[in-house]
Amino acid sequence: MKNTKYKPQQQIYEHFPSTNPPPPYSIHIVHVLTPSSVTSRRSESEKPSGEDNGVGPAGSGGGGIGRQGNATRRHVLLPHAEEVRSGQRPSSTTSHGPHLGGSRRGRMGRAFVYVILGGGVAAGYAALEFARRGGYSRGELCIISEEAVAPYERPALSKGYLLPEGAARLPGFHTCVGANDELLTTKWYKEQGIELVLGTKVISADVRRKTLLTATGETISYKTLIIATGARALKLQEFGIQGSDASNICYLRNIDDADKLVNAMKSCPGGNAVVIGGGYIGMECAAALVTNKIRVTMVFPEKHCMGRLFTEKIAEYYEKCYTSRGVTFVKGTVLTSFERDTTGKVTAVILKDGRHLPADMVVVGIGIRANTSLFEGQLVTSMENGGIKVNGQLQTSDSSVYAVGDVAAFPIKLFDGDIRRLEHVDSARRTARHAVASILKPSKTRDIDYLPFFYSRVFTLSWQFYGDNVGEVVHFGDFTSSSPRFGAYWVNKGRIAGAFLEGGSRDEYEAISVAVRRKAKVTNMAELEKQGLAFAIQESQTEAPDSGLAVVGKPTYAWHATAGVVAAVSIAAIGYWYGRKRRRL
Repeated sequence: MKNTKYKPQQQIYEHFPSTNPPPPYSIHIVHVLTPSSVTSRRSESEKPSGEDNGVGPAGSGGGGIGRQGNATRRHVLLPHAEEVRSGQRPSSTTSHGPHLGGSRRGRMGRAFVYVILGGGVAAGYAALEFARRGGYSRGELCIISEEAVAPYERPALSKGYLLPEGAARLPGFHTCVGANDELLTTKWYKEQGIELVLGTKVISADVRRKTLLTATGETISYKTLIIATGARALKLQEFGIQGSDASNICYLRNIDDADKLVNAMKSCPGGNAVVIGGGYIGMECAAALVTNKIRVTMVFPEKHCMGRLFTEKIAEYYEKCYTSRGVTFVKGTVLTSFERDTTGKVTAVILKDGRHLPADMVVVGIGIRANTSLFEGQLVTSMENGGIKVNGQLQTSDSSVYAVGDVAAFPIKLFDGDIRRLEHVDSARRTARHAVASILKPSKTRDIDYLPFFYSRVFTLSWQFYGDNVGEVVHFGDFTSSSPRFGAYWVNKGRIAGAFLEGGSRDEYEAISVAVRRKAKVTNMAELEKQGLAFAIQESQTEAPDSGLAVVGKPTYAWHATAGVVAAVSIAAIGYWYGRKRRRL
């Protein structure tokens, strides 16, 4: 059985050879969440200490695709919070977060050694890496973000944030709790001497002069820039869908979006919701809607959900699960327009096949587009992937500029250097860390060796995928159980190229990742199907071949190496002493 190659880095118009953009309902991109603007928040003192953060452990649903991972953090109200709460833009965009002296101020603005542009997941993890590695003085590093809050784990927005009870809220899911790491509140940034320039929009960049211009006219200069601008949700208005400006149409990319979605759900208990799109956001939002006791109809043009990743057999299982919980699937057709009432709210979704679906609210998940506009014509971009092209050090065509997260198109060693732009939280975390290592220790930092990873958790289900879904597919496991444990391998040129597993344990997920990273050899497809998960487990328990493909984990710091040397010397000394003692006997 052949399956279409899954390319999360692919351009969103891949199915449309013409220069005109495709209808929004035909776009399905693996969607990973990252921040951009916020509404009201509770202060840290108002947060119950035991409140669930809605985030599982890293690698098993702890923050992102969950988009690979999930998380929640703590947050304190910043200056101008009342303006933000009321929906107004802050009256001043300069350092809504703690202003820590140290940056040089000239007549035109401020100057930093390091600037992280963007306030999403990647920004938080880059900041933590800087703090742990050192290499900067107080006030030399800043984060510029359009959001009014410190960086947070975006995956929580489509999971814990939408729960009817015990919902995740800031400050519970600031970075970096999605990777079981520190909770980076505004207090943490202040203590580390990192300046947060929040609620600030950068309207232009001059790479040659190393400057950024904000909407208020301030010029911020840098010596080294990390672009962590992420991506934005595609809107129906971009495709000329009439009525798409209605107030009860929701998207999900930042906390503002999540708050609007939560309020919409509260306003129509027992009502009807139509979800446009069958990808990540569509599936996760549909699960949240039915959990909130709302009737859901999902509309997408493909033959099955998650069409760019799932096989038909895998999709069938999840669709049956959703159907059993009250979700209706309308496949093979598209949205054309809306019916609205006298107030302008959507009352029905009109499909191409003529059907009218009643709707009290609409949720749209039709893909995202990398935020590259500030650097177009200045940095080399990837036409195929829609991102800023970087090398294995995450360095752009300008040596003083790096790009990480959703906006970066970088080489995947496992795929023979193929350039990919991966829209996933795990990629954002790891590329951010790697870029900082490359900046501070360029001669000691190897090219990134990343294993593409995606996951999702809905209801009682939890799956993970590693690698690339290219080649022949072999399914395994029980697809009929109420406690599922099944999966699939993708075999390309006689080797494992990708692996999917539902309902696995931590060790089992690790096993399939090892099989993919090692490109485990397959000699008999029938035997592979028979062995199923046991094939990956056996592969993970055998000694790794000398392929140079070590699994990328958390970075090794100087004390790690020192401790290893001390331990080795101690063992050698004990052995030497014992040997001499034996000879004396």
